[in-house]
Amino acid sequence: MTAAPEPHWLSSPEMAAWLNLTQLLMLLPSALDRQLRDDAGIPHAYYQILATLSGAPGRAMRMTDLARLVGTTTSRLSHAVASLEQRGWMTRRACAFDKRGQIATLTDEGMAVLAAAAPGHVAEVRRLIFDHLSEAEIDQLRAITGKILPAVTA
Repeated sequence: MTAAPEPHWLSSPEMAAWLNLTQLLMLLPSALDRQLRDDAGIPHAYYQILATLSGAPGRAMRMTDLARLVGTTTSRLSHAVASLEQRGWMTRRACAFDKRGQIATLTDEGMAVLAAAAPGHVAEVRRLIFDHLSEAEIDQLRAITGKILPAVTA
């Protein structure tokens, strides 16, 4: 029986970068969620759904596409959308070209909630991330995340 190859361990700089990244990935969602709950009374997940729909043509999108863009499962999205529908911020209808699919649409009331929440959310994103970076570092962050995202979403 052949021994398994030795793992390609992280170098010290890689380990330091990895630990910073994992800590950021754990803490940032909680910080954004806290700000939105405190200031707008909605969780970050709901904000992401509303914001994603607001940029879609007709403020509408297939549920499967919406789930992919906000980084959740269709089951979790369905539960969130049910709550957003109860609040009058979204509607769902059957997809005309796929009988199994549904189209989620942002209502005018949902758009108003998003518009009210957005200034505080953007200020928090600036405070937590962009106020600490130069323009060159922002370009680097965009380039780095652009290289990593395809591997994570594959």
